[in-house]
Amino acid sequence: MPDELLTEAILEATRDLDRRSTRQILELIHAEDLVAARAVGAVLGEIERAVEVLVLVLQGGGRWFNVGAGTSGRMGVLDAAEIPPTFGYPADRVQAIQAGGLEAVWRAAEGVEDRAEGARQELQRRELLPGDAVVAISASGRTPFTLAALDEAQRIGARRIAITCDPRSPLAEKAEVAIAPEVGPEVIAGSTRMKGGLAQKMVLHLLSTTVMVRLGRVEGNQMTNLVPASRKLERRALRILSRLGEIDEAQARKLLRECHGSVQDALARLRSDR
Repeated sequence: MPDELLTEAILEATRDLDRRSTRQILELIHAEDLVAARAVGAVLGEIERAVEVLVLVLQGGGRWFNVGAGTSGRMGVLDAAEIPPTFGYPADRVQAIQAGGLEAVWRAAEGVEDRAEGARQELQRRELLPGDAVVAISASGRTPFTLAALDEAQRIGARRIAITCDPRSPLAEKAEVAIAPEVGPEVIAGSTRMKGGLAQKMVLHLLSTTVMVRLGRVEGNQMTNLVPASRKLERRALRILSRLGEIDEAQARKLLRECHGSVQDALARLRSDR
């Protein structure tokens, strides 16, 4: 029954939400957001295990697929999309699959989450291999589309990671590594775009950032592999090169131009000349 799901339970503290003042509503939502942050902190061990799996996969030439539906899928899409510009990592190595396709990223597509065959077909279309990893994302851990993605990964022999808010869900049971922050009932019952979505976003950026640091895509805390594809990022590249290379902006600009915008190449040239 739906009421048995952790993600559908009623939060007693907000039963009278519609009778609260604006400030009280904000305070209640914020307090529950902090619950989500603490829940993620409680599963850092599982996140660490997942990082180790993903580092091995990517180091071995494999690919990482975020798979989900609705809010969960959108979180996966957003995090994967940030990796190439932030870390200069190839877009085909970290991909996202959203139930309903790209159209469902910006417009709700009800019903597509129930189409298990869609996940299998999409992973087959992308030629999922044993050396790849599937990160299946579902707040309830019961979404057919997402469950099917792990089934397909198991059939192929790919690595299987789950991100869910229910440690006792089928998704958690199917995964090699289950990351399951227990955020509890939502401020608005069943609206997992709230704490559930927040927790999933936190887990995803913990995974992606730590994996990229482990892969050497960051020096210190500077994004030395960024792609300077905008004026803002060009300015950031200049600052990074100036700081790490201990040169002035004019020198940094000239060196970046010669290295076609690559901070990493510019640093390598600078250090080899010293």
